Amino acid sequence: MNEIVYFEDVQLGDRSEFGPLNISREEVIAFASEFDPQPFHLSDEAAAQTHFGSLSASGWHTTALSMKMMVAAWQKQPGVQAASLGAMGVDELRWLQPVRPGDTLRGTSEVIEKKASRSRPEMGIVRSRVTLFNQRDEPVLKMIPIAIFRTRPA
Repeated sequence: MNEIVYFEDVQLGDRSEFGPLNISREEVIAFASEFDPQPFHLSDEAAAQTHFGSLSASGWHTTALSMKMMVAAWQKQPGVQAASLGAMGVDELRWLQPVRPGDTLRGTSEVIEKKASRSRPEMGIVRSRVTLFNQRDEPVLKMIPIAIFRTRPA
């Protein structure tokens, strides 16, 4: 799909899937070393002393991986990415299960709300429910991004 998908083209209930992505031990430790250097994200021994029991990815890493997978999917559909004007934030971010080295993640997104901007007619707001799953189909992350889309030019 190369046609631009404008705000007006987005419908409640629209669904998309993204991924899969395999998670390596090296990337879990590298991300944690730079951005979330808590012991249970850096070492099996330290993680064994916590409720995690073994090395787990930072929730922030998991959130960043969701963005990586979504953008990769959009890049396969240039018309979707062309309409994106970024985001206003994320509501209801929840890390439901630890993500571990060796896990394979995939995600789904469903449009749950859309609203035209009153003050900026060139854009509209789209809220979607995003869920990431591991290879056992267990949800590991849920969030509601608040995206901004271009409206169709007059």
